[in-house]
Amino acid sequence: MKSFILPILAATSVVSTIALLNPSSASAGPIRDREINQQERIYQGVKQGEISQKEYRNLETREARIDAQRRDYLSDGNLSHREAVRLTNEQNRVSRAIYRDRHD
Repeated sequence: MKSFILPILAATSVVSTIALLNPSSASAGPIRDREINQQERIYQGVKQGEISQKEYRNLETREARIDAQRRDYLSDGNLSHREAVRLTNEQNRVSRAIYRDRHD
């Protein structure tokens, strides 16, 4: 299990570092902050053995899809209200999935 946690920690560190260096990630602050929070919840679930490898891959895929969508929406320099609502709704779905996976 420890060999599974180390790559996750490294990936989380890389994502956090990239976020600091990428100026477009500073936009959409609450959405990006929540994304980081959800990544931490996923990591804690894996660390505590509550999230399996399959669940982890599924959650990470969904998180990556949200991040790609956020970057796409920000490609023109701003995030419309409608786009923010879409991202928030998708984050709500993933948040519920994280909770379910950690408590099943």
